[in-house]
Amino acid sequence: MRDTPRSLPQPARFVLAGGIAALVNFVSRIAFNVIAPYAGAIVAAYFAGMATAFLLNRRYVFPGSTNRLHRQIAWFVAVNLLALLQTLLVSLVLADLVFPHIGMRWHPREVAHAVGIVLPIFTSYVGHKRWTFR
Repeated sequence: MRDTPRSLPQPARFVLAGGIAALVNFVSRIAFNVIAPYAGAIVAAYFAGMATAFLLNRRYVFPGSTNRLHRQIAWFVAVNLLALLQTLLVSLVLADLVFPHIGMRWHPREVAHAVGIVLPIFTSYVGHKRWTFR
């Protein structure tokens, strides 16, 4: 019998939903970068990933939430604004300061952005479990 997303433990479902949202974030940043500078593309892509994450988390990770939809959205945005700051700061520091200093030339912006996306997984899980979808 195949596992369905709802049969996985909640942290695994969160990581899976986050992975899909991170992929949306990462790919859309490359697309946005065609029309926007790097920092602006990171922010725009973050919101695309955030919308994806909200929908997946609401349906598959925290389906039994007793918070009303408007409260879920408000808390989701609040928790993710903190994660956006983490993502933006890490991405910019790595791409503009650390990687040039160490001579990294292999897709420095892509690697920096990927690290920036992964970093807030733990803080986001805790925030969403405690406040967004309690």
